[in-house]
Amino acid sequence: MTIKTPETIERLESEVRAYCRVWPATFASARGSHIWDVDGNDYLDFFSGAGALNYGHNDPDMKAALLDHLDGDGIVHSLDTTTVAKLRFLEKFDEVILKPRGLDHKIMFPGPTGTNAVEAAMKLARKFTGREQVVGFTNAFHGMTIGSLAVSGNEAKRLGAGIALTSGTSMPYDGYFGEGVDTIEYLDALLTDTGSGFEKPAAVIVETVQAEGGLNTASNEWLRRLRELCDRHDLLMILDDIQAGCGRTGKFFSFEDAGIKPDIITLSKSLSGFGLPFAIITLRRDLDVFDPGEHNATFRGHNLALATATEALRRWEDTELEEAVARNAEIIAETLDSLVERFPDHVLERRGRGMLQGIECVEGIAPATAKKAFEFGLIIETAGPSDEVLKLLPALTISEEELVEGLSMMEKALASVIGVDSAAGV
Repeated sequence: MTIKTPETIERLESEVRAYCRVWPATFASARGSHIWDVDGNDYLDFFSGAGALNYGHNDPDMKAALLDHLDGDGIVHSLDTTTVAKLRFLEKFDEVILKPRGLDHKIMFPGPTGTNAVEAAMKLARKFTGREQVVGFTNAFHGMTIGSLAVSGNEAKRLGAGIALTSGTSMPYDGYFGEGVDTIEYLDALLTDTGSGFEKPAAVIVETVQAEGGLNTASNEWLRRLRELCDRHDLLMILDDIQAGCGRTGKFFSFEDAGIKPDIITLSKSLSGFGLPFAIITLRRDLDVFDPGEHNATFRGHNLALATATEALRRWEDTELEEAVARNAEIIAETLDSLVERFPDHVLERRGRGMLQGIECVEGIAPATAKKAFEFGLIIETAGPSDEVLKLLPALTISEEELVEGLSMMEKALASVIGVDSAAGV
């Protein structure tokens, strides 16, 4: 079969496609932190499937678990019937993730994507509380289905819904108005004042790092105070850990450093470890109020993803990966801080934490840098309402050598866009 990429894509694929416009190549294979196109060009991956490939491409242990499952004619599709793969996953998740963190949660399998998990979490909160509204935050992103869009902040994505998004209420995130405004106090005042016109919500849904929204990062103190506010006003706290979780910010859950326990947690993206669609929500036991079949999805029993996810959880049986993420995060932070210092007229600040970091740039710089980086062999994306943030998502398992190489490519691309010698600085 002859591969005619441009002609086939233009003729048959919808105009809604996006990433292939930024990275104009036909990719053929991948391993670890590298992707190769049909012409044999090698690209270093700082995108990791938008955070769905925290362990890199085609991890050999997860691949072996997947192939063993298929070779043994293991169940592939099962809805919510009991399978060996499901039992193994549940036991491993409880043993390695829930129990060590003191989370006495049950696990629910919605549809296999992040937005499915968010919709299930909000639906559950509404049933439990009898209230409709859910509070989201400015610049949040929780998915592309109608309910998820209602608690997301991006105007363009919200307009794509084509209908009024009335089931969510947006509140200012940590630091939204600058250091002088306490946004928790603001929300508390609205909830307390009977003349505010603010409808008491069922829940708040929050990201510790707004990955798609521009890498805005909530402080641990702000998260703790949000937890206290939810308790005081009888609101459920939904923690969306779909992109920031599964080790991306350091520990398995992104909220661990804040010392809080959400009522409901949504997980997807790197949960399967292998890029296979998979999502769960974890919930306090007393919140388990759905009747049998009241919320379901045809592909909630994705046993291939269960098999690879169980293998991925073995990475969290000790602290080796967590320690590696901390070392890599420090390298990333030092590099990005140096760019802020060297190019103050173009690079405004470093954002994010762990291996979910980036730099806010003046208008147009981040997209141009991502495009130029691709020419140099680096796949990297942008984030934020105006694509103002150059966003780094390297695999957690990337080698230090590969990480430094990718950072050097990024720096070279940025300098090229700005119009300076990358070695000379400003």
